[in-house]
Amino acid sequence: MFLLSNSPPLRNSPPPPCIPQAEIKSCKTMRDLIQIHAKKIKTGRIRDPFAAAEILQFCALTNHGDLQYARLVFDRMEEPNCFSFNTIIRAFSETNNQSIESLIIFSQMLYNEFVEPNRFTFPSVLKACGNMRRIEEGKQVHCQIIKRGSGLDLDEFIVSNLVRMYAICGLMKDARKLFEKSGVTRKVSVSDGNIVLWNVMIDGYIRIGDFDSARKLFDLMTQRSVVSWNGMIAGYAQNGYFKEALEIFQKMQLENVCPNYVTLVSVLPAISRLGALELGKWVHLYCQRNKIEVDDVLGSALIDMYSKCGSIEMAIQVFERVPRRNPVTWNAIIGGLSVHGLAIDALDYFNKMETEGVKPTDVCYISVLSACSHAGLVDEGRLYFDQMVRIAGLDPRIEHYGCMVDLLGRAGLFEEAEEFISKMPIKPDGVIWKALLGACKMHGNVEMGQRVAKKLMDLAPSDSGSYVALSNIYASLGDWEGVSAVRLMMKEKDIRKNPGCSWIELDGTIHEFLVEDESHPRAREIRLMLQEMSEKLRLNGYKPDTKQVLLNMDEEERESLVFHHSEKIAVAFGLISTKKNAPLQIVKNLRICGDCHSSMKFISRIYNRRIIVRDRNRFHHFENGVCSCMDYW
Repeated sequence: MFLLSNSPPLRNSPPPPCIPQAEIKSCKTMRDLIQIHAKKIKTGRIRDPFAAAEILQFCALTNHGDLQYARLVFDRMEEPNCFSFNTIIRAFSETNNQSIESLIIFSQMLYNEFVEPNRFTFPSVLKACGNMRRIEEGKQVHCQIIKRGSGLDLDEFIVSNLVRMYAICGLMKDARKLFEKSGVTRKVSVSDGNIVLWNVMIDGYIRIGDFDSARKLFDLMTQRSVVSWNGMIAGYAQNGYFKEALEIFQKMQLENVCPNYVTLVSVLPAISRLGALELGKWVHLYCQRNKIEVDDVLGSALIDMYSKCGSIEMAIQVFERVPRRNPVTWNAIIGGLSVHGLAIDALDYFNKMETEGVKPTDVCYISVLSACSHAGLVDEGRLYFDQMVRIAGLDPRIEHYGCMVDLLGRAGLFEEAEEFISKMPIKPDGVIWKALLGACKMHGNVEMGQRVAKKLMDLAPSDSGSYVALSNIYASLGDWEGVSAVRLMMKEKDIRKNPGCSWIELDGTIHEFLVEDESHPRAREIRLMLQEMSEKLRLNGYKPDTKQVLLNMDEEERESLVFHHSEKIAVAFGLISTKKNAPLQIVKNLRICGDCHSSMKFISRIYNRRIIVRDRNRFHHFENGVCSCMDYW
């Protein structure tokens, strides 16, 4: 679409004011409006541009309006004024699926010799260009703004929409030029319009993944709105920068900026991923003290947070208090119960959901199948998969097939798992083969493990997971030649194993540990506690499981290596930093190894501590020498 060809000469005619019509202002529904419209047509008063403009405004911009009816009204106007053009352009610019109509009507406006665009026209047209990513048309509109002069290119609202349009379309260099030209970085006093402009730029950098530039601009702001803070928090959290999201959130509190509903919804996923339970509790308490309604959206986020931070009891409490439950709310609680290994409870809530008439989504079935897998409920898993396809009429995604392969593999049903994969209507991907490879590792099925690992290596040659899993299988059997061959392959392809990392939250601060980590300020105390733990474990009959060590070294060195895994270091730090009998909660980026799982059971009994470990797959609740997974993990 080209907007500038043969455009008419510029005319300077201000738009006539639109005088409010009392009878139109009293309308509550389109039915009321249509009756008044009919009356004005019958009496001929519809020819009054003010009356027609008021009818158009009601149809186009009010909550009770009808945009299609508004378009019919506009098309029948004999001489629509600037106000009417702006009204209908704005209305269509605010509907993402019909924004093109804004550009069509703007083109008509350019060819109308009695009307010309003004400072209220261009923001809506630019918004429409941005919504549709129509950069060529956007540039033409920019030319119109410059061509018409009258200070339009200096208008705050127009400039902010120009910057937004370029930013949404990914042209950040152009957006930055306009931003710098506007002079906002040099202004001492900051207006609302200037803050909007800063926010638009920050959002633009976040959209293209340039977080360094976004953060630099954010830090340069002399005054920030809550939208500024929310943009950075949401941007970090949605792109996996969880620690940075919490850092901004905590900085927001230090600067006495009150979080709003959007802030809380944005920060809770980051809190969930890092397992920062105390901070999550603070957010929940903030909602209560500030009378922020915990609706289905915020409630779902809180349920997810409590579940992923290890407090499934609080997740259930929040769920029971949410006034209106939607499928996302149900998914959150069923998924939470599933990841904690409470399969029977998860299936019970699933049945309650159906009883209350809420239709399960495909996401909900993933949680249900995962719950069956963690608990070894093979028959139930088969039943729910069949129900999803035949009764709910949902098409299984690769995640559903992955859950079924995991379910069958964990139960040692390798032939059925392979047959299931062969009958899948979609090509198996890494999710499927990783599930089967994990089962091979669990049951020591070397022959199948080799075949599956080869498929994974062909699918994702740079993914370390398949190489490490195959090495683990060889190491568990003492086949060091096999381990060496895999390690050589990894070296030749420059493939590095993801380092194990664990973290623990204490007093609102997250402490992170790597394998054999000596970087913590209290490293000496941690080392002494690890020695104490090692001695007490041996006295209580613990024997280190060194099968997963992928290095051919003497047994003493292997034992030392497994005892300095990141989760053990995090537990040692927790023991020296908390009161006696206080529970410890650890988050790990990888699956917990067999030795750590075994030692955590002993530690929980020896030190009389409840230890909760969230690994990549699920939660393990260790208490009095027993794990909640019942060693089926």
